[in-house]
Amino acid sequence: MKKLIVSIKSSSESLSDFKKSLKDARKGKLKGEHYELSFDNKKDFNRFVKNLGILAAILNHRPKSIYELAKLLSMDVSNLSKLIDFFETVGAIKIKSKTVSGREVKMPIVEYEQIEFDLKVA
Repeated sequence: MKKLIVSIKSSSESLSDFKKSLKDARKGKLKGEHYELSFDNKKDFNRFVKNLGILAAILNHRPKSIYELAKLLSMDVSNLSKLIDFFETVGAIKIKSKTVSGREVKMPIVEYEQIEFDLKVA
């Protein structure tokens, strides 16, 4: 099962975790298949959390295009496209482009079955 772990960490914490994971990988001590997404600012983290419903809709409905997803969510296509770009930039989704009837169509894909949050209390 592909898992996405979402956290909020400073750049130095993320780099330290990466170094540790790289050492573990070289020693063959990897713990299952997971991907981590670490935000270094609260604004982007909050944007991600606030729009989790979009990821759920992509998983549940498997829309063939961003337009179809916008219709399902009753959202403006322009606003949804901005959120889709954000999710793609941070690595939460992939976009598959194809041509249908002479038009380029972008299909959003969520590759994770599970999303976990790793929040440490300071």
